[in-house]
Amino acid sequence: MSRKKEFAKYVGLAVFEMTCVSIYVIADTFLIAQALGPYGLTALNISISAFTVIHGVGLMVGIGGATLFSIVKSSDGDASDVFTLSLMVGAVASAVFFVAGAIFTVPISAALGANHYTLDMVTSYIRTILYFSPVLILRNILLAFIRNDGNPKLSMAGSFVGAFANIILDYIFLFPLAMGMFGAALATGVSLVLSVAVLGMHFFTQKNNLFLRKCRVSFCRIRELFALGASSFISEMSVSVSLIAFNLVILGVVGNIGVAAFGVVINLAVVSICVFSGVAFGMQPLISRGHGSSDNAAVRLTMKYALVTVSIFGMVIYVGIFIFTPWLVYMFNSEANEILRSLAESGLRIYFVGLIFAGINVITSAFFSACDKPKIALTIGILRSSVVLVPMLLALSRFGMYGVWWSYVATEVAVFILAVFLLKFKMYPVSSSQAPHIQ
Repeated sequence: MSRKKEFAKYVGLAVFEMTCVSIYVIADTFLIAQALGPYGLTALNISISAFTVIHGVGLMVGIGGATLFSIVKSSDGDASDVFTLSLMVGAVASAVFFVAGAIFTVPISAALGANHYTLDMVTSYIRTILYFSPVLILRNILLAFIRNDGNPKLSMAGSFVGAFANIILDYIFLFPLAMGMFGAALATGVSLVLSVAVLGMHFFTQKNNLFLRKCRVSFCRIRELFALGASSFISEMSVSVSLIAFNLVILGVVGNIGVAAFGVVINLAVVSICVFSGVAFGMQPLISRGHGSSDNAAVRLTMKYALVTVSIFGMVIYVGIFIFTPWLVYMFNSEANEILRSLAESGLRIYFVGLIFAGINVITSAFFSACDKPKIALTIGILRSSVVLVPMLLALSRFGMYGVWWSYVATEVAVFILAVFLLKFKMYPVSSSQAPHIQ
């Protein structure tokens, strides 16, 4: 199989997989907006930051472990204990989240910005999601390892089944059963269980190279696992931190309706991020394999394909958002609130300018992680999630909601400039007489 076809196969399946995730997010948001109105949309937007933290931890353990598995395996090393070690780390993280759900849900909800209008809904959603955290983390670990174990089709199928089930269960729990925010969270939890059940089929196939081994706890290997998965974690945390920061600032600028408008914007932005993440996840096994076997040409070519792909996706998504902005806002504005409509429409057309640059930033961070340069990947992620974003948001929010929207664009452009510099001079360790570059 040619490199281009292999790239198309892995990335195509991963993008489809992540598109399924984004469709369920959009459906979830739409159904909650229809069933519970602007306050329900506000509560979801506040709650989703907790979900992204759990999701990010699962990605860090899954992507980090699977990357380590692929690198060690490609260099003819013994990778037999990496899968078991990843599951052990995931179990510890799950226990922490589960306990947090049992004890600390109310203070967590209040800290995230819930007030007397939304506290009950936020608490109900977050508590349920925290109880299902072991399943979410296990799902993310299995997705990454199964993809790296040569079965991307099953990984895609697991995501598709989970996303489809979540949409159906959302409708049933929110409308016929009228279970409110608890029903929305329960639908997500049950769909995760179904997704794990599908992914479990991998262990009964001849392709399976993932086995539970009796292994000692190697803190050195755990540290390496965390380092390799850090960019994925930070990428998700950039969503969570930006959600929290935006929510708290917008509450001070225009109140709950502003947060609801931001909920429309950010949930549609998740579609773009999922597409970019799909390209990143799809290229990761190819980059890691090329790095492990010292095939520099394959690494550079794969990265070139990835950059071109996300650039095209970014432009197409922005054009689509710009054209269909009024219709998209109408979908989530069940009570025809004029303030929500005005804020969300301007927000979509400004905020999504930043998504064009975000694609390059996501791919750059994932690239350095996949070829065992976690410090560079982590730097890009931290800049996007807090170091540049928060000061930019605080400074520009003085100009009202227009400043709030433009703060995200300014952040991604600033990080994009750094990403271009890193790709030009550090795209791959110079192991030959010719410095690597992108053509």
